[in-house]
Amino acid sequence: MKIVVLAGGLSTERDVSLVSGRGIYNALKERGHKVILLDVFLGYEGNTEDIFDTDTDWASMVAPVSKKTPDLDEIRAMRKDGAKVFFGPNVISICQAADIVFMALHGDCGENGKIQATFDLMGIKYTGTGSFSSALAMDKAISKTLFKMYGVATPDCYMLKSADDGYKPDYPCVVKICNGGSSVGVYVANNDSEYRSAVYDAFRYESRVIVEEYIKGREFTCCVIEGMPLPIVEIEPKSGFYDYKNKYQAGSTIETCPAEVDNDTATKIQAEAVKAYNALQISTYARMDFIMNEKGEVFCLEANTLPGMTPTSLIPQEAAAIGKSYGDLCEWIIEISMKKWAENA
Repeated sequence: MKIVVLAGGLSTERDVSLVSGRGIYNALKERGHKVILLDVFLGYEGNTEDIFDTDTDWASMVAPVSKKTPDLDEIRAMRKDGAKVFFGPNVISICQAADIVFMALHGDCGENGKIQATFDLMGIKYTGTGSFSSALAMDKAISKTLFKMYGVATPDCYMLKSADDGYKPDYPCVVKICNGGSSVGVYVANNDSEYRSAVYDAFRYESRVIVEEYIKGREFTCCVIEGMPLPIVEIEPKSGFYDYKNKYQAGSTIETCPAEVDNDTATKIQAEAVKAYNALQISTYARMDFIMNEKGEVFCLEANTLPGMTPTSLIPQEAAAIGKSYGDLCEWIIEISMKKWAENA
C-alpha cells in the first residue's frame, strides 16, 4: 500500500507527534509498504512525481521528544510562503495519491476533527475516527457533558468565563484547558496563590478553561479498538503527576500492563472505557484515561482519539499484552480503518 504517515503540525504536542510518526513509518516500511513521513504544516517542496518510489529516509529528519514544549513561532517562521494556510506545500496532493493516511497527529488540528473534515471533503481516506467524534472527544467540556448523559462517571468541573472569574474552588483542584493534550495546560492547585497562577497560565493557551474536582487515587488507561477493550495499564509517575515530562521521558513513570488489579476492577474499567467510547460516537480506536479513588470508584478523565505511538506510549503496551507487536498494531489500525471506509462507500 501507498501510505502517508501524517505528523507534526502546530500543536503543543508537535514533537510527540513526530516521534509517533517516525515509529509508525519505520514499522510500515519494514513490512513492505511504500511509506512517506510528512509534516502536515511544513509539507514537502521537492518533486512529488513518483514520490512513493523514492529512497528518501524520511525518519532521519525527526528528533526525539524534548523536555519542553516546542517553539511554534519558530516552526511558523520555517514556512517560505508565510503560512497563510495550515497545510504545507503539496500535503493535500500527496495525501490524495496515497491509499490511506495514517494519522500520527496529536492535539489541536490533528485531534479536533478539522483535518479529518478537510480530508472528508477531499475524498482522502485516513485512520481513526471521523471529524465529528474527534471534535467531541477533544473538547473536555463537551465530552464531560456527554459522559454524564451516558452514565460515565467523571470528575465534576466548572467552566471559567475569564481569568478574572470569581469562582472559588475547593482545594486541591485541577485547572486545565479544554482542548489540550499531553497534560500541556494542566495544573494542580493547592491554594489561592497556585490557583490564580494556574488560571492565568491556562488562559495563555486557550480562551476556554475548566476547573475540575481533584480526585486522589490510582491512574489507569484503557484502549478500545473496534469496540473491544484491551488490557488496562496502571500509570505511576515517580514524582508529581502524569505531566508532559513524565509521559515522554523514559524512566519517569512506572507503567504496568496488564495492571495489577483484581478481575472485577479490570472489568469495570474496561466497561467504562467502552461506554465512554460509545458516548462520544468514536469509531476504529481510542484510549480512555481513568482515576480510581480509595473507595474503588472509577472516573473517566478524557478520551484520546489519536493517542501516542512513541516508544513510551501506552497503546503499544496494551497491544503487546495480547500478543500484537508494534507493527501488528499499525497494520491492525489500517485494517479496521480501511474496513470503515469500505462500509461507508
